[in-house]
Amino acid sequence: MAPARDCGTCSLCCKLLGIGALGKPTGSWCPHCAPPAGCGIYESRPQECRDFACLWLESEALGEEWRPSRSKIVLYLVDGERLVAHVDVGSPAAWRSEPYYGQLKSWARQGMRGGPKVVVRVGERLVAILPDRDVDLGRVARGDGIFIGERMTPAGPSYVAEVIPAAAIPAQTPPS
Repeated sequence: MAPARDCGTCSLCCKLLGIGALGKPTGSWCPHCAPPAGCGIYESRPQECRDFACLWLESEALGEEWRPSRSKIVLYLVDGERLVAHVDVGSPAAWRSEPYYGQLKSWARQGMRGGPKVVVRVGERLVAILPDRDVDLGRVARGDGIFIGERMTPAGPSYVAEVIPAAAIPAQTPPS
């Protein structure tokens, strides 16, 4: 965590993220959360809650404007390959305002040069942020994949984002 940063009165992750161990779906307040007081089961909270820290907590590079309670956006990395900007459905356009949108676009350009790819999640909808446009991927079913990258076209390379249905993803063969 970045020095001297803590959640304080912010508990937006307790609303936006699903918590499997508690059967809590995404987008609804955890029944154990009482904003602004925080978690009512903090000492015995599930491991997935203990393991989670948003990027605002972890990165000194993110200014106070990125504090989730202010931005209405919880940033986190998935497997170091995807940067998710999970937006509060109560402020669905928050990610499109500045300085957030400009920074998301900058990260998307970095993603095409080997950094994490950028997606915005608002409720059940995903939007891929590409350097030259945004692609609404809609609702992505559990098990489906997402491809974000470049494809060669007759006119040269083009940025693309698309959902890959689970049925089209080759099964992994366990190592022998």
